[in-house]
Amino acid sequence: MMEAESVGVPKEAGDSSDLSSSFVTKINVTSEGAADGHVTGKVDDEVIVNGHSDSSNEDNNKKEPSTDNVKIEDINQNERVLTEKIESVSMKTEESNISKNGSKEEIREDVITKGPDTDDNETNAKTAAETKQNENHDTISKNLITEEDKTNTLQEIDLENKNENKNVEEIVSEAKTVEITKTIQETKDLVENDVVLQKEIYEPKPVLLSVEGIDEVIPADSWSTTKRDGTVKIRMGTKGNQADKPVTLITVFKKTSERAPNHLALAVKRDSIWKKWTYKQYYADVCAAAKSFIKLGLEAYHGVGILGFNSPEWLISDLGCIFAGGFATGIYATNTPEAVEYVAKHSEANVLVVENNQQLQKILKVWPNLPCLRAVVQYTGEVAERKDNVYSWEEFMKVGKDVTDQQLQERINLARPNKCCTLIYTSGTTGDPKGVMLSHDNVTWTASCISKLFEFNFGSEVLASYLPLSHIAAQLNDILIPVTMASAVYFAQPDALKGSLLGTLQEVRPTGFFGVPRVWEKFYEGIKIKARSSGALKKKIGMWAKGVGLKGSHAMMNKQSMPFGWGLANTLVFKKAKTALGLDRCRFFMSGAAPIMKETLEFFYSLNMQLHEVYGMSESTGPHTVGCNEDFKICSVGHNFPGSETKLANPDEDGNGEICMWGRHVFMGYLNAPEKNNEIFDEENWLKTGDLGKHDAQGFLFITGRIKELIITAGGENIAPVPMEDAVKEALPCINNCMLIGDKRKFLSMILCLKVGFFPLVMLVPLQTLCISNCMLVKRK
Repeated sequence: MMEAESVGVPKEAGDSSDLSSSFVTKINVTSEGAADGHVTGKVDDEVIVNGHSDSSNEDNNKKEPSTDNVKIEDINQNERVLTEKIESVSMKTEESNISKNGSKEEIREDVITKGPDTDDNETNAKTAAETKQNENHDTISKNLITEEDKTNTLQEIDLENKNENKNVEEIVSEAKTVEITKTIQETKDLVENDVVLQKEIYEPKPVLLSVEGIDEVIPADSWSTTKRDGTVKIRMGTKGNQADKPVTLITVFKKTSERAPNHLALAVKRDSIWKKWTYKQYYADVCAAAKSFIKLGLEAYHGVGILGFNSPEWLISDLGCIFAGGFATGIYATNTPEAVEYVAKHSEANVLVVENNQQLQKILKVWPNLPCLRAVVQYTGEVAERKDNVYSWEEFMKVGKDVTDQQLQERINLARPNKCCTLIYTSGTTGDPKGVMLSHDNVTWTASCISKLFEFNFGSEVLASYLPLSHIAAQLNDILIPVTMASAVYFAQPDALKGSLLGTLQEVRPTGFFGVPRVWEKFYEGIKIKARSSGALKKKIGMWAKGVGLKGSHAMMNKQSMPFGWGLANTLVFKKAKTALGLDRCRFFMSGAAPIMKETLEFFYSLNMQLHEVYGMSESTGPHTVGCNEDFKICSVGHNFPGSETKLANPDEDGNGEICMWGRHVFMGYLNAPEKNNEIFDEENWLKTGDLGKHDAQGFLFITGRIKELIITAGGENIAPVPMEDAVKEALPCINNCMLIGDKRKFLSMILCLKVGFFPLVMLVPLQTLCISNCMLVKRK
C-alpha cells in the first residue's frame, strides 16, 4: 500500500515549495503509481492535521487517546464557533476546481479540510511560504481560498485554542462527533488517487435496475444447445471453484459499479489527452446504450455486431447489448464485406456498430442482403454518408432517452446464468466460421477463476487493451476480468501492432500483460537489436546477467534457492529491461493463442520475466491450462486452472492422446449447427479439442500436435510433424519456419524458410553448399 496526498493548492512544474500548508486531503492508494500519474484506487477522505491523520493508526493511538466518545453537550460555545469556521473553510474549498501542471485535464477535489499547527513558529513559516507562492500564482489563487482568509482563520483558531487550552486534534475529533465530516461524505470526489479526469466530466443519471432473480439457473436437460434462446446444464461440482454460485454478467458488473463507483474504469488517448470513465460512468453509459439498442429495434436473442479497433465505445456496445437482451458479437476489423455479411446474417444482427467510415462502407455494400439489420452506429469520426438509420455515437447515446428503466428492466429479466450472452466466431479448418455460444456462467466463472489464480487485487490492476476484441482472450483481458475486479483498462492506439504499442506500455505501465507469440517475438527482436549497439562492457554484463537469470528461472521452476549474483543482475539488467518495455510493474507475463518458440521463452526467462503459456480455445471460454508464477515449466502449458478437468483420449504408447476438457468454462454449443455440436462433444459430453498432448510425471501438460496434422505415410506409419519441425528449428537458428510433408508418400520431405538478414561471410558460401551442410547437421542430430 502506498499513500499519496492531494494538496489543496497545485504545485507548478519544477516548483518544490509546499503550497498546501496543512490543507490536505489524504488519499490511500492500493497500488504503485501508474505512468504519467495514472493510478487506480479508492479515495478515502480523512482529516489531516499537522501532518497526521485523524483516522486511527498505531502511532497516533499511542500518542493520544481517542476522543470519539466525547459527547456533543460537552462542547462549549467557543468550540461550536470553531466548528462553524472549519465548515465554512470546507465549503469554500469544495467549490474550487484545480488545474494541475498546465494540463488540459481537470481535478475535482474532495472537500479540503484544514487545521492549524499547534507550533506557532511552524505555522508562521508555512503561512509565509503560502503567501510567497500565492503572489507568484495569482491565476490559481483566484479559484482558491485567499491567503488572508487562511491566515485570519488560523489566527482565530489559534487564539481560541490558547484560551481553551485544547489542541487541534481534540477539537477536530469533537467536530467529527457532531458530523462535520458529513459534507465530505456527501461530496465524494470522482478522482481516483492522482487520476486526472477529463474536462467533460459528468454525473451520470442513476439507473434504478434490479438483478433480483436473474441469477437463478433455469432447469435444463442437456449439456449443450444450438438454439439462440436455449438453456444448458451447468457443469458444477461439490467443492472449490466448481461449487461457486452461478451469476450473470449483469449482476457482476452492477455490483462492481456499486462497490467501486469512482475507480478508474476506461481510458483512451484522443488528441493527446486521456479521456476517462469511472465505473459509475461506465455503468451509466452501458445502461444508456442498452436503451438506445432497444429503441433502434434490437430484439431479444439477436446480435449486435461490433466492427472496429478497441475503444471504450466497443466495450460499452458489448455490455449494452447484453443488458438489452441481445448477443454481443465481435467482428474482426480486417474482415471483408462478405465475411462481415456472413457473421451479421448468421447472428441475425439488428444493429452493427462500426469504428469509422472505412468500416461503414463495408456495411453499406452488403446491407441489402441483411434483412434483420435495422441501424448502424459509427463510434469515431464524422459520419461521411448521411443515410437513414446511420447514427454517430453521440446521436446513438441520446436516441434511447425515452426508453424507460422499466423497459430496460424487462430485458434484463430475460438473463440467466445458463443462457447465452455473447458469440465468438471462430474459423474451422474448412467452411464458414462457427458461432461459439458462451453463457453468462461461462464468462463470469472463468473470469473469477483466473482472477483468483493470479491473485488480482480488486481496484488495483492496470491493463492495456490492444488485441482484437473479437477474440475471447482479449475479451477476458479487457472486459470480463476488469468488470469483475474493477481494473483500469487503457486503450492502445489503432496502430499498436505496427509499432506504437511499446509507447503505450511505457506510459501506462500495466500490472499484467498478455501477448500472442508474435508480440513477444517482436519484443525479443527489438531488445537484441538494441543490445548490438551497446559497448563491450555492457554486452559482457548483459550476457552474464542473462546466464544468471536463466539459472534463476530454472531455480524458481524447481523450487530451489536463487543462484549467486541474482540480486546484482536484477538491479543492473532485469529491472532496466522491464522498464524499457513498460512492464516494470507487471506481476505476470502470459502468452497464448498459438505455440511460442522455446528460444523466445528462454530469452525472457533469462531477464527474470517468467513467460507462461496459456492453453485453451474459444469453446473453453479461453484458458483451460495455464502456468503461474509458483507453478510452471518451460515449454509446458501448465496445469488445469482450478475447477477444470483434462483427460487424454485414446493415448498411444508414449502417452499422447487427444486433449478433452470438462468444466464450467465449456461452451453451450455452436449456434444453429447441430452437426458441429455432435462432432465437438464425445459420448460423455467432454469437449474434444483435436489437439494431441501428454502429461509428465508432475502433471504438466505438453502439446505434441494436432490429430488432423498427423501424417500417414504410404507405408501406414503415423507421424506427428510438430516435434520434428520443432527439432529442426532448434537445431538450425537460421531457420524461421519449416513444414514436414509426407502424407500418403513413400518418404518424408521438408520445406524450409530461412530467416531474412544480411550476413556477408555467409553470403560467400554457395546456397547449395549451405543447405546441404545444414541438412547433414540435422541428420546427425
